[in-house]
Amino acid sequence: MRTCNNAADMNLNELDSYFRELLRIDEFARDDSSQNGVQIERNTGSVTRLAFAVDASLETARRASDWGASVLVVHHGLLWGKSLPITGVHFGRIKEFLLRDLALYAIHLPLDQHEELGNNAVMAARLGLVQRMPFGEHHGKCVGWKGVLPEPQTLEQVHHRLFGPGGDLLGTLPFGPERISSVGIVSGGAPWDVLQAIDQQLDLFITGESTHEIYHHCLEAGINVLFGGHYQTEVWGVQALGKRCANDLKLETTFIDLPTGL
Repeated sequence: MRTCNNAADMNLNELDSYFRELLRIDEFARDDSSQNGVQIERNTGSVTRLAFAVDASLETARRASDWGASVLVVHHGLLWGKSLPITGVHFGRIKEFLLRDLALYAIHLPLDQHEELGNNAVMAARLGLVQRMPFGEHHGKCVGWKGVLPEPQTLEQVHHRLFGPGGDLLGTLPFGPERISSVGIVSGGAPWDVLQAIDQQLDLFITGESTHEIYHHCLEAGINVLFGGHYQTEVWGVQALGKRCANDLKLETTFIDLPTGL
């Protein structure tokens, strides 16, 4: 794993190699619709400052550039496996990156799945889960994690531990045991993964988004579900990765917080 004593000697290709090794990005090439890696290059070769955000957007590009970033690293990029006409909103976003000479780097499923820096692993660590195991299978790979709380907790206690006492949720389904021991986590838009949690007899399933169709599955199976919001469940990975880059690469980093409330 590369470390860097002089930030000025790093370029975009070297940053790409660092991320690919650290997060095993190429293992997801067949299964991830996101085009992981460099999505927009820049004219200037050196990489000195990295901005991190959940989403690539006009606003995150502006904030990253205003801070002086060389690269904006995001969980949700602009390219998702199919070509789009470079018109309208899509044109405006790409134009902003090009005019500001700001590179865009996207890391989707590899930053959900990673056992240390991933969204789900960081949430599992935040809850103090023990006996951790991969959970939430997608295309033959588990992108989430499950485990056991050191001591049983209420749904409200889990909520507060992850998002703070004032943290807004999209909703909860309090259909399981009042004292929760076993937890499965899959960040973002994974409401149907609750069926795997039911099959594995977990007390609580945590994800970002909800859907009407799972309500009666959860009620009849007797499981608790916490819908933390897509954004709130996916800030963890980019924040952890930013700290890791600052340590390994000796680059200046910042996190751009632009919550959607969803």
